[in-house]
Amino acid sequence: MKILANDGISQSGIDLLTKAGYEVITTNVAQEQLASFINENKISVLLVRSATTARKDLIDLCPGLKVIGRGGVGMDNIDVEYAREKGLSVINTPAASSSSVAELVFAHLYGGVRFLYDANRNMPLEGETNFNGLKKQYAKGIELRGKTMGIIGFGRIGQEVAKIALGVGMNVVVSDKYIENAKVEVVLFNGASIKVDINSVSLNEVLKQSDFISLHVPAQKDYVIGAKEFGMMKDGSAIVNAARGGVIDEVALVNALDSNKLAFACLDTFENEPKPEIKLLMHPKISLTPHIGAATMEAQDRIGLELGQQIVSILG
Repeated sequence: MKILANDGISQSGIDLLTKAGYEVITTNVAQEQLASFINENKISVLLVRSATTARKDLIDLCPGLKVIGRGGVGMDNIDVEYAREKGLSVINTPAASSSSVAELVFAHLYGGVRFLYDANRNMPLEGETNFNGLKKQYAKGIELRGKTMGIIGFGRIGQEVAKIALGVGMNVVVSDKYIENAKVEVVLFNGASIKVDINSVSLNEVLKQSDFISLHVPAQKDYVIGAKEFGMMKDGSAIVNAARGGVIDEVALVNALDSNKLAFACLDTFENEPKPEIKLLMHPKISLTPHIGAATMEAQDRIGLELGQQIVSILG
């Protein structure tokens, strides 16, 4: 039985599946050629990440598919319900990349409060001729400790963000429509741990109280954060989106940055991927990464193993 990992899979996942008797193909097939490739090679399992889509037309064109797997949390690039109606199993790896995404959030935040996103642009250009000027320009950083971290969406990733924030010494406020409270366990290097009870409050309260806000919600039909919500945030606050493109109104975001309502923003996901708006890419107050929240070696190992285990369990 053949498996096409069109957006790649870790060696640990390949090893597990190969040992179980599957043939794993890691050729990256262009979206427009995908259906033909699946049918010609008698592919039974299609594994994707964020680049490849598995929509109704692909599902209809590939009757031999038995499983569609997403290496990651969100499955908005798969027509999940339709696939299941057609008898396919649809799987993902909701826990595997949580820590990696949470660490990226704080990579952005630490870079933001110390202007690293801007300094790394300007030091190569002006470091030799304007060292003291840049030193003065970037000398008003702030610390995260003692500040309030707001988390919108308190599932697995949101809770991992909370753990890091608590470890840093931040106050944590959260809003989630479906989770009223959660007991977050912060585990130290030596195995010792502390448990913290966190209760969900309204979105408005998170917006008003937070110095920094991180979004961890699935793809939405409407913006979660738009001009109204930016207006409710603290002056000089900042926002991170390592969730999904389209949950922030990017026009309103640029306006909030230009008016100095926000000190900075951090974007790992964009409304128009893979071609983000040039105003975002060139903005001096935005810290940018190309949708790499889950892209650590450790997370990819966990994702590969989790996908492999689920496939073996489903297909035997």
